Amino acid sequence: MYPNAHYQGLADGAPENWTFLNTVTDTQTLDFYHATQYLDKAAKALHPRNEQAQKAWMDTHCHDLKHEFGGASRLLAEIQTIQPKRVSQSIIQGLQDAITYFRNHHHQMLYAEAISSNLPIGSGVTEAACKVIIKARLGGAGMKWKDWGASIVLSLRTLTYTKGRWQQFWSNINRYGFSL
Repeated sequence: MYPNAHYQGLADGAPENWTFLNTVTDTQTLDFYHATQYLDKAAKALHPRNEQAQKAWMDTHCHDLKHEFGGASRLLAEIQTIQPKRVSQSIIQGLQDAITYFRNHHHQMLYAEAISSNLPIGSGVTEAACKVIIKARLGGAGMKWKDWGASIVLSLRTLTYTKGRWQQFWSNINRYGFSL
């Protein structure tokens, strides 16, 4: 539809997301905030009884992951060296989960590159838009929609949420007329 547009896929780590996104997007990025949840598991393994040290480690490493080119690969190398001592099995499993997650997805954690290209790194805005624009309008009690009607209503609704688009829409209607 827009041949010069860059299509950015953004999702959590579920394999089916990437299977789909690989076919319809130019680049794919793992949601930054999902990645940080796994970093938290590594912080707990490294500093199991010191919440201040966990927070300090998280602050530094989240910043590096987000802003340093190659940050995810360096972080993966670092968390693979963590040797937790006298911790519960759940903390050990959490560390292993973090290592596996970063090993499987570090190539989708190019956050500094995405930011430098003005691409999103978090899916929160999209998730909020689904709730505010789609669910709030189409999900009312007793509402049933056909695809065609829902598509038209949502197209008009999105115009009202984008500054200047509603007026631009009516200017085009005045200029070119209305046709389906």
